[in-house]
Amino acid sequence: MMAEGGGPEPGGAADSDSEPVAAQMPTPSTENQKQTIGSLLKTTLRKGDEWYLIDSRWFKQWKKYVGFDNWDMYNVGERSLYPGPIDNSGLFSDQETQSLKEHLIDELDYVLVPTEAWNKLVSWYSCLECQRPIVRKVVEHGMFVKHCKVEVYLLELNLCENDNMDNVVTRHFSKADTIDTIEKDMRTLFNIPSEKETRLWNKYMSNTYEQLNKPDSTVQDAGLFQGQVLVIERKNDDGTWPRQASHPKSSTTPSRNFTTSPKLSSNSTASISSTVTNGDSSPGYTLNNSTSSGNRLGGYNSYSSSYNYRESQSQPGLCGLSNLGNTCFMNSALQCLSNASPLTEYFLEDHYEAEINRENPLGMRGEIAEAYADLVKQMWLSRSSYVAPRTFKTQVGRFAPQFSGYQQQDSQELLAFLLDGLHEDLNRVRKKPYLAIRDDDRRADEIVAKEAWTNHRLRNDSIIVDIFHGLFKSTLVCPECSKVSVTFDPFCYLTLPLPMKKDRTMEVFLVRSDPQSRPTQYRVVVPKLGSVTDLCSALSKICGFPSENMVVADVYNHRFHKIYRRDDGLNQIMEKDDIFVYEVQEEDSEKMNLPVYFRERHSKHAGSSSSTMLFGQPLLITVPRHNLVADVLYEKILERIGRYVKQSPTPNGESRASASATASATASATASATASASAASASCSQAPECSTASNANASLGGCSSPLSDGASCSASSSNGSSHSGACHETNGVYDGDEAMDHQVSPEPENGHSEEEEEEASDLENGSKGDTPKKNSSPKKKSSPARLFSFSIVNSYGTANISPLPCDGNVLKLNPHSTVAIDWDSESKKLCYDEQEAEAYEKHESMLQPQKKKATVALRECTELFTTMETLGEHDPWYCPTCKKHQQATKKFDLWSLPRILVVHLKRFSYNRCWRDKLDTVVDFPIRDLNMSEFVCDPKAGPFMYDLISVSNHYGGMGGGHYTAYGKNKVDGKWYYFDDSSVSSASEDQIVTKAAYVLFYQRRDEEPPSSKPQPSASLGGAPEAAEVHMDTN
Repeated sequence: MMAEGGGPEPGGAADSDSEPVAAQMPTPSTENQKQTIGSLLKTTLRKGDEWYLIDSRWFKQWKKYVGFDNWDMYNVGERSLYPGPIDNSGLFSDQETQSLKEHLIDELDYVLVPTEAWNKLVSWYSCLECQRPIVRKVVEHGMFVKHCKVEVYLLELNLCENDNMDNVVTRHFSKADTIDTIEKDMRTLFNIPSEKETRLWNKYMSNTYEQLNKPDSTVQDAGLFQGQVLVIERKNDDGTWPRQASHPKSSTTPSRNFTTSPKLSSNSTASISSTVTNGDSSPGYTLNNSTSSGNRLGGYNSYSSSYNYRESQSQPGLCGLSNLGNTCFMNSALQCLSNASPLTEYFLEDHYEAEINRENPLGMRGEIAEAYADLVKQMWLSRSSYVAPRTFKTQVGRFAPQFSGYQQQDSQELLAFLLDGLHEDLNRVRKKPYLAIRDDDRRADEIVAKEAWTNHRLRNDSIIVDIFHGLFKSTLVCPECSKVSVTFDPFCYLTLPLPMKKDRTMEVFLVRSDPQSRPTQYRVVVPKLGSVTDLCSALSKICGFPSENMVVADVYNHRFHKIYRRDDGLNQIMEKDDIFVYEVQEEDSEKMNLPVYFRERHSKHAGSSSSTMLFGQPLLITVPRHNLVADVLYEKILERIGRYVKQSPTPNGESRASASATASATASATASATASASAASASCSQAPECSTASNANASLGGCSSPLSDGASCSASSSNGSSHSGACHETNGVYDGDEAMDHQVSPEPENGHSEEEEEEASDLENGSKGDTPKKNSSPKKKSSPARLFSFSIVNSYGTANISPLPCDGNVLKLNPHSTVAIDWDSESKKLCYDEQEAEAYEKHESMLQPQKKKATVALRECTELFTTMETLGEHDPWYCPTCKKHQQATKKFDLWSLPRILVVHLKRFSYNRCWRDKLDTVVDFPIRDLNMSEFVCDPKAGPFMYDLISVSNHYGGMGGGHYTAYGKNKVDGKWYYFDDSSVSSASEDQIVTKAAYVLFYQRRDEEPPSSKPQPSASLGGAPEAAEVHMDTN
């Protein structure tokens, strides 16, 4: 438990009836908290440091409470905003194991804080009981430019012993952990004596092993992937190794015991080698990295790619790629690029070897080019059905830290990095000249474009430029002086916007004010950039209730995460949010709407406080703003929940809970009447209230809460005063200052209420608690116990602010108050119908099939890309004539297009409050894509393309799965690549809403040569490029 710095012990979901009170150090002011944490959040990441994850919902609540952001300053310190104990439950996929959900996004789902900030927050607020802190290390990535980041997701490894592989234990390790660390953990885990010698093995599939013999190598360097099986082997007493005894031949390869493979020959034919398979040697097809390639990998060669080949009759290119752990994005991109035949043939015929540029400061010493070449050869020249691209991934991760882990990434971003990396590694320009950029000076477009392309080729001349680079024309016009600026810029891929939908469909639950009506789920269509008012209006048209009587709320973990204002934008509501719309009365000077939470009370042990846990769905109830007393509030709540609060009768007709409560009340009253005046005051959050039963209580409240041991309605304090009817826990602490305007009204001076004294008198005279006095007045009549008790709590329901007096005095509530009703477990079990409480109806709008989404033609996306737009306020252009920044108009045009046209459909949109994926179906042609009309060079053309591959993305933001379609150049047929699986595909399967990146190959008048020719289109001299820019 991380309650450091003198903070209170963490409690349950609503652990105490008051805010946590620091035992050793006072909680600083909100301004002090804001400055302290704000300063600590600026801490620089350092390798080896520990940072903590906090659920962003809790952290946002804390920021509101302390006024961290300017827009929250007006609510600083409000008790209703008090965040309570740190609650990370929203980050867990399993509350018991506390394993993290997949695809959590920084800032959106969680925030990262350094150790000192975490310790301070815990000392001020504590954290939930039985909830372990989520602590992660800072790891370093990159080879030349070091980059530190917090490793949120640890690597899951499956550990077992060589002689008992059925006993697999799962453990998590950091990528910065060493092989030696893992081996020591395994020795401890499997009780291996310290004097016993061991070896560690990677186990692939079911029949391939690789020895891990570099103890100082890190998990990242070793290329271990998610779900990898590691086997620890004990040395036999006779000095031999169990695996050596099974296959002695393999012991001759100390660094790599599972394959011996010859160097890949120049014609790259497959060679047969011995592969260890469950202790036997069996023939398998293997292709090894060349010796020179292995040397170039430096310290990584002992962890080169592991291929579990099996003979197949598949033709070249139909080779799957194993998923190493969330690497489907990489596999999809590689399959697409692999089917770009001009580039693949360039690597298969080894033309790259003569063009590797190891001195390019912008390159990667040729290692990316070599790693890609080796992988392409394995995919096209071997007869394997699939390979595991571990070496390639390791090399990419060294130079691009964002791809080093095992989190889901973007296939287009990997493609962009790979094409740029290959270009720099294969740049034929060894010394880049300095070039002065001239303005267009109203020169003809042909001249300016030719100059731009020539300058580009003088510094950038590679196979990537030959095949993938085109030229944009960008035109800017100043709105003030009409200055026109024309520039020409190269591009490697074409990012096309998709027409944005103007509306969105939302699913909401309408909670009627009629207590007997179940909530109803509706599907409504609202403006995508509309407000909450638009949502209420759309719902009102369907349900018929006035929109003015609707309040919209985000319900999360049985509480209101946010109650929206009318002018709040709908972009604040995510697709995953559970939105409830409550029918209430409009607030005015006489009425207000009160949030009500349900909590279940769990006793811990004798003499200590109890903890509470939220359950059910919260309510919004309209109550009087003034003159509200506990009886009225109890009646309103009880009436509102009457649909799912049931009686549980005993054989004599009385509910069991009521009978239990009455007996307990009698005993408690006796104890109270005879208590010593010096006895310490006790509280009764579970005790029945001391007010007259209402009609509602008679009908539904008969199923009352039995008193817990030691609780009573009223108890005298040492000073003679009492808190009769106060609903708080036995060890609850209420500070008068903290309660603010929620004060408990004073009681009669003698310390007892009139009803209590009457009841005590009856008991002393031998009368029973359930027999009323003959001459007693109705108001002094003993009442049945109540079903639940009240507390004023913070907006999270995790900490109590003050009890609610049950003495008939007016409750001091305000529009920011939140009330929790606490049930003991027995009453909840007997009286609360959980199934009915969770039941809801579906409106016909939910049953009607949704409108088929409109299909957008690829042509429309291209037109949208070339449409003139006005620059935004925060993205102005500096006009050289006006000498100031202007919101100029901007227009893109295509001047020349490459041999391989890569089209990136911009499906993912980001802004501060909105992250979305557009699942619009884009209708793109399989063949005969004519781009000539979009090319503004009058001398260029024609530009006719045929589709060769597609990268698909299934799913939404932050997660999903990538696959690919590819047209095999050998047989001209389409295939579907899903990680290691390859299957036939038909053309009518290719156009889907999952299509993300499209690869088109231009039809040339002459068939493309497998070997680049010295021309403009294939990377010849810049002079030639200037003349033939349309075939770049």
